[in-house]
Amino acid sequence: MEEEKRFTTSGIEIPVVVDQDSRDGSELGHPGDYPYTRGVYKNMYRGRLWTMRQYAGFGTAEETNHRFRYLLENGQTGLSVAFDLATQIGYDSDSTMALGEVGRTGVAIDSLADMETLFDKIPLGKVSTSMTINATAVALLAMYIAVAKKQGVAQDKISGTIQNDILKEFIARGTYIYPPEPSMRLITDIFAYARDNLPKFNTISISGYHIREAGASAAQEVAFTLSNARAYVEAALKAGLEIDSFAPRLSFFFASHNNLLEEVAKFRAARRIWAKLMKEHFKAQNPKSLLLRFHTQTGGSTLTAQQPENNIVRTTIQALAAVLGGTQSLHTNSFDEALGLPTERSAEIALRTQQIIGYESGVVDSADPLGGSYYIEYLTDEIEKRVLEIMKDIENMGGSVKGVETGYFKHEIAKSAYLFQRMIEKDEMIVVGVNRFKDKEEPMEEILKVDPHLEEEQVKRLKELRKNRDNRRVGKCLKELDKVARSNDNIVYPVLEAVECYTTLGEISNCLRDIWGEYHEVL
Repeated sequence: MEEEKRFTTSGIEIPVVVDQDSRDGSELGHPGDYPYTRGVYKNMYRGRLWTMRQYAGFGTAEETNHRFRYLLENGQTGLSVAFDLATQIGYDSDSTMALGEVGRTGVAIDSLADMETLFDKIPLGKVSTSMTINATAVALLAMYIAVAKKQGVAQDKISGTIQNDILKEFIARGTYIYPPEPSMRLITDIFAYARDNLPKFNTISISGYHIREAGASAAQEVAFTLSNARAYVEAALKAGLEIDSFAPRLSFFFASHNNLLEEVAKFRAARRIWAKLMKEHFKAQNPKSLLLRFHTQTGGSTLTAQQPENNIVRTTIQALAAVLGGTQSLHTNSFDEALGLPTERSAEIALRTQQIIGYESGVVDSADPLGGSYYIEYLTDEIEKRVLEIMKDIENMGGSVKGVETGYFKHEIAKSAYLFQRMIEKDEMIVVGVNRFKDKEEPMEEILKVDPHLEEEQVKRLKELRKNRDNRRVGKCLKELDKVARSNDNIVYPVLEAVECYTTLGEISNCLRDIWGEYHEVL
């Protein structure tokens, strides 16, 4: 009987047995050595565990502050902020565009006052914060800097990450505001500001996560992400920045899905490709410019509403893959996220999953414990080949911005997502509880729901803020912002001045909308 062929999600054929002859024989080297296939640090987690950074945000700043403090008290080592849809696309909570969305998919932040509440009693000089924000990243970063200043913490002492990755919004997620050219200008202005003022802050988290969640394969996730990263580097160089002045603060964000060994290999291949690109193509001299440091989130799209407790197992496998793959920080999804926002109980289980891997599993005791496995190295080599082929195609079409404009990325992701879904529907891929091993469903006892009255309270606070602030100063700040946006000066400075006098996120965003317009996808 002929052996059935098997393939990974990236279309790599899986031999029954992989031995040394199946590989190209390339030297592995050691963790911490170029090209960093085996990890960016020599001793990896023996020196320090990854940052356990649980993504959280819902309702008002006060509610989210309570969740942050709860997670920190339970052993979380870094914060990760989820913002509501209105905040992500630059609308205040009292805008008609925000109706029904305030505080639903994350926390509502209208002004510095909300940011002050969000981080109340949280010392920003000691806790690092990641903010999943893109189109409005400049305003949220400015608010974070202003809160730290009010706490007496200097800019050069705060640490964390802003996502600030607008290309993947055009490709996969959709929370963009302005057209590509001014959007890229915002990013390079932030790079330049951070070079001079924020030495410990990651100024971008180039994201493959949302690309993967939209339906891309593992190889596409890496290829699209690194192509976007290349576009950011080229834009920064064109803006006059030196490669080693900003490259050490670039960071990445990947998904981790269920095929444990393919995911491990994916992370190893990504590190190797990036190191070679930075050294050989961009001629970076600082070793830190070559390091692909990344945050990982377990796969939200892999979670099922059916038999939701099974998601605890899925998340554990995915988190283990991220750790074995050498992640620098990690978010583990809660088991109830296919049904609603995480409850405190489910969020705690997700955090405990990381802690058990870190303190009980033993996988942290040796750097790159799977390195040298014939199968792992075979998968790493094969993923690298596929990623480089895709990246070459993107370069040949003119780069990532051109790929956005032509619809290339959306077409490729849609095709991959369709093929994946067809495999499930034809039982070629088994999803436990969905197309196999189904049983009678019991409804979840506890699902977190955002109180609709919170929107009314948020709008009321916003109106009070506008009435009591120095509106003459706000007007002057917006006039200066308009002037700078029409020039080549760095836009971070007037935005920082504007947020400090409680100019709202919507007012800042609308000022820039009036100058640059809005991007509308060409279908």
